[in-house]
Amino acid sequence: MDYTKKILYQSNYWYNDGLRKAQIRDMSGAITSLRRSLQYNTGNIAARNLLGLVYYGRGEVAEGLVEWIISKNLKPRDNIAGYFINQVQASASELEVVNQAVKRYNQCLAYCEQNGEDLAIIQLKKVVTAHPTFLKAYQLLALLYLHTEQYAMARQILRTARKLDTTNEMTLRYMHELTNLRGKKVKEEKPRKEAAVEYNLGNETIIQPKHSAAKALASKFTVMNIVVGALIGAAVIWFLIVPAVDQTKNAKVNQQMVEYSERINALEAQVSAQTRTLDEYRKNDKDSANNAQSAAGTADSYENLLTAYNQWISQSYTDDVMADALLNVNKDSLGEGGKTLYDQMSSDIFPGACETLYSGGTASLDVANYDTAIASLGKVVKMDENYDNGGALLNLGLAYMRNGDNDNAIKYLKRVGELFPDTENATAAQNALNTISQGGNPEGDANAQNAGASGSDNADTGQGDAGTADNTGTDTGGTAPLEDGTGYTDTGGNDTGNIDGTEGQ
Repeated sequence: MDYTKKILYQSNYWYNDGLRKAQIRDMSGAITSLRRSLQYNTGNIAARNLLGLVYYGRGEVAEGLVEWIISKNLKPRDNIAGYFINQVQASASELEVVNQAVKRYNQCLAYCEQNGEDLAIIQLKKVVTAHPTFLKAYQLLALLYLHTEQYAMARQILRTARKLDTTNEMTLRYMHELTNLRGKKVKEEKPRKEAAVEYNLGNETIIQPKHSAAKALASKFTVMNIVVGALIGAAVIWFLIVPAVDQTKNAKVNQQMVEYSERINALEAQVSAQTRTLDEYRKNDKDSANNAQSAAGTADSYENLLTAYNQWISQSYTDDVMADALLNVNKDSLGEGGKTLYDQMSSDIFPGACETLYSGGTASLDVANYDTAIASLGKVVKMDENYDNGGALLNLGLAYMRNGDNDNAIKYLKRVGELFPDTENATAAQNALNTISQGGNPEGDANAQNAGASGSDNADTGQGDAGTADNTGTDTGGTAPLEDGTGYTDTGGNDTGNIDGTEGQ
């Protein structure tokens, strides 16, 4: 048996193992087996579709969509993944509910970091109500119940979480912790034995409680206690008859005051409740708008990622074309699978795209096509800020400077000095910054720099070559760089310019 068949057999074995575990709601075990199956054979469509279903069953809709999208691209026709995707996309309201639940779950994590367990519990109750299969929300809610010592609620939530995933390690760990906490019992104090007296009467042993001295004297003071009690009762009755009338009046007044206070407090509570309700309505409207915008951004990112992926696997597009689609993807809005695919594609596409765009950008810069140069070099910097040891940043800053945008020019030229100090690019960037700060002519400095970069054979003769310029006034005469850091200037003789742009010695 060759290695190819062995690999396929191993992939099918782990797929079957994942299928068995998924049938008994062992979602964690199923995910592990299906990922191993895809390690042996990434083209196992059945395993990838089942992995997406398992993710969806645990409430992780975004991860499930990623697996189905990859499956659909690997096998466009006769693939059940297309049906799954259409079912999810057909219910926009349900997808919005899931997205809202994920947002609230993330907000609950922030509440927990700020010791706001009560707010987190309230939000998580709403999350599990709106999204009943969201396993992570159940686990976080159970953890908060354990933290606040609400053990009965924690047990109920953990039972629901275990039904979703019977062998999830986190759920089992919480259940074990709950059992340990509830198993601790406070030791009851043993009742103290009352002292007793034992004596024998014939053949029998008599045990009686030991009488204290106070009990022995109690009978003697009984009559005295009755007399004293009678006197005290008479005094209480005598002195409380008149005050009782005043007390009754005062009680009525106090009761009325209490009723008025309760009414005022009730009205204040109603006003406060109405105010909070109004604030919640305003906040919900704002959150709905933000969530809708976030959902649209996420959808656009996945659509751009899918476009770039189709171009990538077709192998019929150039790197710079694929890079344009990939640069429109917001990596932060992707799930774990999407980020992994993005990193894989960018590591393959960006180097070649940088080389192509950098070459085209520098060429456009040399012919004074600054808008094209800015567009090309800006993409290079966005893909790799350190490209060509700061050369991309330097040329982008020079393009902005020559185009009259000094703010952006200063931004990128300073970045060269920060990332690559004590280099030739840093020196050139500093010279350009000095020119900007001195209010120099960007066009003149550009010509001087181009001439200096190509070398000047007349730097030591003290005389410049006679040159001509077109109607834009571009100087083509001989130039040489100065070593004092002031930029570039003409060498030798005195130039006299005519109206038509010609120069003489």
